[in-house]
Amino acid sequence: MEIELTDDQALVLSDWLDRVMHRKDFSAIVDDRAVWSALFKISGALETQLSSIFDPSYSDQLAAARQRLIGQLGEFGEA
Repeated sequence: MEIELTDDQALVLSDWLDRVMHRKDFSAIVDDRAVWSALFKISGALETQLSSIFDPSYSDQLAAARQRLIGQLGEFGEA
């Protein structure tokens, strides 16, 4: 199986997974231990493909990627 993501999607998803995977409240919603296998695989694949995570301007690149993706969503997800 292959999943294609844009660079922006990969960057934002990698950051999000890094922030939430080790939180207790996230662990509580993953109610099937087998799902962790896929989560670890996706997270690891993203980390090995994204050289920008080691770039000094990572925060700026992440912020810009988030803004571009949010712009593409239009009103979806707004409260």
